[in-house]
Amino acid sequence: MPSSLSPASPGVAIRDARVEDAETILQIYNREVLESLATMDLVPRTLEQQRAYLRDRSGALAVLVAETDTSSSVVGFASLSPFRDRPGYRTSVENSIYVHRDCHRMGIGNSLLGALVNQARSHGFHAIFARITGAQEASMALHERHGFLLVGVEREVGRKFGQWLDVAVMELVLTE
Repeated sequence: MPSSLSPASPGVAIRDARVEDAETILQIYNREVLESLATMDLVPRTLEQQRAYLRDRSGALAVLVAETDTSSSVVGFASLSPFRDRPGYRTSVENSIYVHRDCHRMGIGNSLLGALVNQARSHGFHAIFARITGAQEASMALHERHGFLLVGVEREVGRKFGQWLDVAVMELVLTE
């Protein structure tokens, strides 16, 4: 049984994001935009864009945040997004997970992904996709622990920091 069915890691609490979390989420995300391959965004978001993003997300597509016993602020966030815009794809979603760099290897990503899988399952989705840029081994291993399988690699489909990037596509089928 995939670990996504397990509760949050000890010391990690998951909850729905609030608009008041926008600034902390923005700091985590924009650092990844500027310094990593975790997102293909090239331009940092503004605080108002982040607030609008949070206000527009609810229900099955609500943003989740993680807090730890040792921190009174958000240390990671995650969301489900529509897989594609055509109606025939409405039973599939894509996930995104971002953890503050000072909080890696604390079980936060594991807790967030487990909560996303449970959220997708409870809302009747059939499949979740992860698109992982630049062979990020830790992200791929996390998804594998939750039962995701590598279903393909898109070669040189993105460009960031002057390099062509592959995107690994992983999938978890929730219902058989």
